[in-house]
Amino acid sequence: MEKKFPNIKTALPGPEAQKVLALDRQYVSPSYTRDYPLVAKRGEGMLVEDVDGNTFLDFAAGIAVVSTGHCHPDVVRAIQHQAETLIHLSGTDFYYPQMAQLAEKVAQITPGSFPKRVYFGNSGTEAMEAAMKMARYHTRRPGFIAFLGSFHGRTFGSLSLTASKAVQRQGFGALLAGVVHSPYPNPYRCAAGHWPQPCVCDPVEFIEKKLFKTSVAPQDVAAIIVEPIQGEGGYVVPPAGFLARLRELADQHGILLIFDEVQSGMGRTGKMFACQHEGMAPDILITAKGIASGLPLSVTVARADVMNWPVGAHASTFGGNPVACAAAFETIRLLEEKYVQNSARMGEYILKRISNWPAEYSIVGHVRGRGLMIGIELVKNKETREPHAEARARVLQSAFEKGLMLIGCGESTVRIVPPLICEQEHADVALDILEKCIQQAGGAGSARYG
Repeated sequence: MEKKFPNIKTALPGPEAQKVLALDRQYVSPSYTRDYPLVAKRGEGMLVEDVDGNTFLDFAAGIAVVSTGHCHPDVVRAIQHQAETLIHLSGTDFYYPQMAQLAEKVAQITPGSFPKRVYFGNSGTEAMEAAMKMARYHTRRPGFIAFLGSFHGRTFGSLSLTASKAVQRQGFGALLAGVVHSPYPNPYRCAAGHWPQPCVCDPVEFIEKKLFKTSVAPQDVAAIIVEPIQGEGGYVVPPAGFLARLRELADQHGILLIFDEVQSGMGRTGKMFACQHEGMAPDILITAKGIASGLPLSVTVARADVMNWPVGAHASTFGGNPVACAAAFETIRLLEEKYVQNSARMGEYILKRISNWPAEYSIVGHVRGRGLMIGIELVKNKETREPHAEARARVLQSAFEKGLMLIGCGESTVRIVPPLICEQEHADVALDILEKCIQQAGGAGSARYG
């Protein structure tokens, strides 16, 4: 792959891609979601090359996973060195230094000055399952409160919390009992459908005055689970003070507070964790995705007095694998040295550049985000703010055809979520392409009411 940037070269899927697509259709689960037929062969930095030699600028980052870019040389060296030494032993039955040392590092970088302990898994949903089990064990309470629009995973426990898209729950029968949902505070669109703003729904008040009186007694709630910034729900940034009010409510009733930072953590928002923008620390924090630059690893971090379950209560054969730990160590080093700061800098640049798009383009309803976790919500009508999923699909397809990898979230939001190594030249090329795609999708012209 040519290292000089930009070097975008695109075409419709060629013969090699068609072979892979045919195999995929025949043998791979149809449950996977694919917006366009990109068949990757290799990646380097901000670029991905497909099997037919086309090159794409990546503003999806493997769904916010490759935080240090594709195949960062320092991360690759760490992986190679560890793979030559010890690939697997299983930390659930034996000891190796990488697990203990990484746990110490994770405890240091996560918010909260209290003593902590760390549990290792392989994915975000595993981290959430561990958090749920731990919360029930510690409190001896059965219930959970989550939020509409949330995404916490697809296994049965985490899926019971998830309330992002009905298809994710449809057909899977009864889920975990004891889970109730509150609206999530969305400054642009009220979760109950009210408009015009300001939204009349106060989620914390809803929990206290509605859920606690009609659905679940507070003394039966083990934990409140929340994304400091909603991910799959549409990259929604809640109003300032929301997390602090949740903290106060949880403490008032002896409820644990769990922050899901699977997507918003590891420097994505311009701080190591999104909750640090509000100066808040949870009782339990989970993260995954960007922690190991593409290797499967997740952590569940809790106050030491909360992670008090006994030997054998919970474990994972592969969680905290030595190679994944090595990748995480190097990833954290790179994030601390330069990429968290770069995420803040580039996020500010991108948000400033696109801030006038709602005024310029009829289908752009709202832009929002922190760091390199940015959402552009498309609408059919600016007065009703009706989501425009069809326009979003056209934008993603058009961007792919022009050499830009993007993904969506929520009903009609385009997310800007590049690797944290993104520089201004990458952003300028990506935004030039995206702006053209929005124009072609029906957004040309400044029209207040669509």
